[in-house]
Amino acid sequence: MQPDGHCYLTYAYSAYGLTCTCNVEIAGFWRTPFEPCSQLLTIEIGSEPPVWVQLARRLSPSAQDCSSLLSETSSCSVTSFGAGQCFELTYADGAQFVIEGTARRLWGTFSPPLTLDDFAVYLRGPIMGFILRRRGVIALHASALFIGGNAVVLCGPSQSGKSTTAAAMGLRGTAVLSDDITAIKSEDGSFQVQPGYPRLCMWPEAVQELFGATDALPRLTPTWEKRFLPLDGVKAKFRSQKCPLGAIYLLSPRSADAYAPRIEEISSRQSLLELVQNTYMNWLLHREQRAAEFDVLSCLVTSVPVRRIVPHRNPAKIAALCDLIVADFQGLRNRQDGGPLVLSR
Repeated sequence: MQPDGHCYLTYAYSAYGLTCTCNVEIAGFWRTPFEPCSQLLTIEIGSEPPVWVQLARRLSPSAQDCSSLLSETSSCSVTSFGAGQCFELTYADGAQFVIEGTARRLWGTFSPPLTLDDFAVYLRGPIMGFILRRRGVIALHASALFIGGNAVVLCGPSQSGKSTTAAAMGLRGTAVLSDDITAIKSEDGSFQVQPGYPRLCMWPEAVQELFGATDALPRLTPTWEKRFLPLDGVKAKFRSQKCPLGAIYLLSPRSADAYAPRIEEISSRQSLLELVQNTYMNWLLHREQRAAEFDVLSCLVTSVPVRRIVPHRNPAKIAALCDLIVADFQGLRNRQDGGPLVLSR
């Protein structure tokens, strides 16, 4: 049902280091007690735009490059109002979002046949990625796992196997921090990975590989084939607290090589280039922001181990890949004497 447009901030969520309040319940987000903080994001969903949206739409509009916001189901147009005071994102299927330039307020709307579940797919994914970038947070195309007190990040482009590998690890008891988007912040001399939301999203083929049937998991929405593994502690669990970044593994295309799966060394320079390519929405950044991000990522690749994973094309090899990741990361930790990974100074 379409929300009525009135904002009663009755629901509070934690996502990617932000406290989000919303006037309707959004499935998939992590519910949390509300605590006022500087990382607050106010979300309103309804048919009538609030006053701040009406005023923003009176500013001079300009179209933006939105190639990074194309979703798996619908294309998107982006309009900037004023000198970046506000952004309007409209998907071809009718989902619409207006985001304040400081990324502290968001209004969204949709109409049938879209459902709130359809709308929430955009909100949890590309829209949250957009908001993180506006707030200056590094957001990688990556899933993250909690291993040995650290975050282990699996990074790569869409359909590279991030979620499938994370799900396989989750089914073995490893807690999952995030799926598809991994938010990384520099705090107190170390890199911290922020928890996302308690779901892992997978295509039916991946569900078939892990569970033996494409319908073994619920659909994200009634109108879409993609499925999700709840991180509710039943089959897999969610890590709801931030933790230090321990290592990043860059996923290569699957190989039929007899030596796959395998993990390879990779130079800091190549690591940096691939991380830059796998950050969300670089078009949002102006020159100074790009330079700042490059500096942070340069520091990251010299402070945190970055390795390359070559998975095997055979789905039956996923267990061997999981074993390999755990063993390799343990070896890296042993080299670090079990101490925290600290930024170079």
